[in-house]
Amino acid sequence: MINAAITGVGAWLPPTILDNKELEKRMDVTDEWIVSRMGIRQRRVLEDGKGSAYMATMAVKDLMAKTSLRSEEVDLLICATITPSYGFPCNAVVVCDNLGFQNAFAYDLSASCSGFLFGLETCAGMIATGKYKKVVFVCAEKMSAVIDYTDPLTSPLFGDGAAAVLVEPTEEPYGVMDSILHVDGGGRKFLYRMLGGSLQPADPELLNRNDCFLHQDGRMVFKRAVAEMSAVTRKMMERHGLTVDNVDWFVPHQANARIIKAIGENLNIPSKKLLSNIERLGNTSSATIPLCLWEFEKQLHKGDVILLSSFGAGFTWGCVCLKWAYDPV
Repeated sequence: MINAAITGVGAWLPPTILDNKELEKRMDVTDEWIVSRMGIRQRRVLEDGKGSAYMATMAVKDLMAKTSLRSEEVDLLICATITPSYGFPCNAVVVCDNLGFQNAFAYDLSASCSGFLFGLETCAGMIATGKYKKVVFVCAEKMSAVIDYTDPLTSPLFGDGAAAVLVEPTEEPYGVMDSILHVDGGGRKFLYRMLGGSLQPADPELLNRNDCFLHQDGRMVFKRAVAEMSAVTRKMMERHGLTVDNVDWFVPHQANARIIKAIGENLNIPSKKLLSNIERLGNTSSATIPLCLWEFEKQLHKGDVILLSSFGAGFTWGCVCLKWAYDPV
C-alpha cells in the first residue's frame, strides 16, 4: 500500500508586523478588546505591489532549500488560496514559472480555510495513482487585500503568510491515514466576498462599495466552527480507536483563539497538545495549519499521531489523521 507522507515543510512570512496598537489608530478598538475576543496581538501584512503568488514562491523556495529538492524533480504543484494574485492565470503556474519547474503540471485549489485539508487529500489521491513521486503543496493567502480596515469585527482577525509541504510516496505506515471532509453550501451567506466572481464582475463603481471586502456573520461562524470541528475530530478518533492520550498533537485551523479554546474544552485536549500560533500570526486562512506544522516542526517526531481540523467559508470543514513521517533535523 502506498501512503502519501509529508517529508518537509517550508514557509515564508512578510516582514511587516501589524500589531494591535497600530489598529487602534485606524478604528475605535483597543488592544485589550482584540486580545480578549480574538486572542491575537499581531499579524503579518504583505506590502503593496506583491500578491500571494510571491509568498507562495518564497515558501516553496524555503521548502526546496530544506529538502534539497531540485526543480526538475517536481511532478505536480498545487496551490490552495482564496486570494490569488490574478483572477487568472492561477498562482500555481506563476510559482512554476518563478522557480523553473519544467516537468510539473500545476493548478490552484479553493476551499477557503479548509484548503490545506482538502488539498492534502488531493495530494494523497495523486500519490496513490503511482504516477507522482514528488508533489509540492503550498498554501498562500494575502488576506489584507480583502479586509476592510475600518471594520473592528473582521480586520483584526486576519494576516498574510504562506507555507508549503513536500508530499512523497512511502510504503511505511506514515503519512495521511484518513480524512473526513464536508461541505455545506448553505453557509455561503454567512461568510463570503462578492467581488471577483462572475456573479459580480469588476466595475469601477464597485471600488467604493463593500463588495470588495470579506463579510462574515461572526456569531454563526463561531457556533458552526466549534460544533463541526469538535464533531468531526471526535468522529475521527472514534473511527480509529483514538483517545486524547494516544493522539500526540491536535492542530486546529487558527480561526480565533476562542474557537480553539472551545474545541479543546469540548474534546478535553490538554493545552500542551493543542498547537497554536494565532497570537502572533492571526488567521491566514488556508495557510494556518501548515504554518503551525512549520513553526512546531522541531517538536514533531516520526510516528506522531496528529489530528488536523478546519472550518471555512462555504461552509467547508473536516479532519485529517496524519502520522508524521520524519524526526526533527
